[in-house]
Amino acid sequence: MTDYAIVTGGSNGIGRAARLRLEADGIRVLNLDIQEPAAGEPGEFHRVDLTDEAATTAILDCLCARHEVTRLVNNAGLTIAKPVEETTPEDLAMAVALHMVASLQCVNAVLPAMKRAGFGRIVNISSRTVTGRANRTAYGMTKGGLLAMTRSWALEFAPFGITVNAIGPGPIDTDLFRKGNNFANAEAQKNLRAVAMGRFGKAEEVAQAIAFFLDARTSYVTGQMLLVDGGQTLGVQPS
Repeated sequence: MTDYAIVTGGSNGIGRAARLRLEADGIRVLNLDIQEPAAGEPGEFHRVDLTDEAATTAILDCLCARHEVTRLVNNAGLTIAKPVEETTPEDLAMAVALHMVASLQCVNAVLPAMKRAGFGRIVNISSRTVTGRANRTAYGMTKGGLLAMTRSWALEFAPFGITVNAIGPGPIDTDLFRKGNNFANAEAQKNLRAVAMGRFGKAEEVAQAIAFFLDARTSYVTGQMLLVDGGQTLGVQPS
């Protein structure tokens, strides 16, 4: 029987790396994204604006009627890098819609199949930012909210053999990260100096952590967030 996974935002960056990794591991990926992936890449693509609740519900209903989806990666995200004085209610609403509401919709869509199977793996892509970062009011709040949802779902779903975990990426070299961080400016260089490993991460390194949580053998780990940040949160001290 084919194993199916939904990966949101699977066309680029961390989502793309996760999609390619899962396909290589023999899991068929249903990629929900507003952007089309590169031609010829594996996976089944479905175009959808995940901030549109009705459109998201429609595609999820269609896919879950056709497939027993037992793995989910809530990855789709956006970066809002603004000081609090410039952060608008519209910014907050957009971040809530994508990071939290769409994730909730996806979980509710796949949960019946997971319960029927007595097995499920859910991974939410949170962020290292939940430990604190300036100019990330909307982004940090909603990624922190997604982490709280992770822990609540872990408790609710454990009796059904379903695990729920989160990844907290640090500075990962993706288009989304570059959009919110000019690599040539002083802030980006400061961020790099704070990373113990002395470099930005790769999307494939985050995909490795995602694959660990999605593995059927990872059955006694739930409600956790794994920081994939090169040691940034350790607090590098000057030598």
